[in-house]
Amino acid sequence: MNTVACLTRRAFLVFVAVLGIVATAAAQTDPLPSWSDSAPKKAIVTFVELVTRENTPDFVPEPDRIAVFDNDGTLWVEHPMYTQLAFILDRVKVMAKEHPEWKEQQPFKAVLEGDLSALAASGEKGLVELAMTTHAGMTVDEFQQIVTDWIETARDPRFKRPYTDLVYQPMLELLAYLRANGFKTFIVSGGGVEFMRPWTEKIYGIPPEQVIGSSVKTEFKEREGVPILFRLPDVNFIDDKAGKPVGINQFIGRRPIAAFGNSDGDLQMLEWTTSGGSTPRLGMIIHHTDADREYAYDRKTDFGRLDAALDVAPDNGWIVVDMKNDWKEIFPKR
Repeated sequence: MNTVACLTRRAFLVFVAVLGIVATAAAQTDPLPSWSDSAPKKAIVTFVELVTRENTPDFVPEPDRIAVFDNDGTLWVEHPMYTQLAFILDRVKVMAKEHPEWKEQQPFKAVLEGDLSALAASGEKGLVELAMTTHAGMTVDEFQQIVTDWIETARDPRFKRPYTDLVYQPMLELLAYLRANGFKTFIVSGGGVEFMRPWTEKIYGIPPEQVIGSSVKTEFKEREGVPILFRLPDVNFIDDKAGKPVGINQFIGRRPIAAFGNSDGDLQMLEWTTSGGSTPRLGMIIHHTDADREYAYDRKTDFGRLDAALDVAPDNGWIVVDMKNDWKEIFPKR
């Protein structure tokens, strides 16, 4: 091989090596690698850069960098049913051993027979009865242990994986990116607060004190001289729709500057977050469009209906994430 050819080959190999180094460095420095380089990712990065740039009109001090996230359908799967509903159905089956009368009593009969049509026919009243029966009549610690045991062993019927495996990798990256830039991240969910708190810190990095959700009433008691908190079969607070801004104000005490949801249940939270103040604000909706890797649904579904919020998103400047096209990955790799 002559000298020119040798130099040309060496230059080519150096060029390829440099490209590899650059690509590796880019992959390591990209805080959102599972997001496609499309409008939603650019909007997130631009927003974060704006509010963290000191000595500019858009700068937001760290204490005011509050970001709120819905849970079901925003951070993890909510189809074919809400995960907490799957928990309720499993609890009914476990508890049925002590309640033989449930074989003939609705809505328990429908659950035991797997009759989802009859269960749906029981309406909100039936679901509330199921929730109160399976979630109350025990201490807070006892309930949290039941949740912990279930979440470790239950499996999603389609993916055959633990429910906590079916969190969205792009959203995990987003949570970490925001926290790395001085944000405090909260869950604001219609789901039960005591159902989420046992596992959110391990899975999302969000501690229990930063989880807001629906709750039952609790009562302080003493059991054999030991103080306990006892869960009562009575609704205390519903953290959904208009209840979300109320919960944010009551439990956080600051108006968020970023909100992330996926359904009409998040509409008021998005409105409350993006309508206040002169600083930049970010509202984002996760639109489920990927039937192959997850699910595709919006206006016609019983779980996570996205209708009114989708209609008003453009006028409010909210970013709609197309799951199929804007996310390279859906779930964390095993």
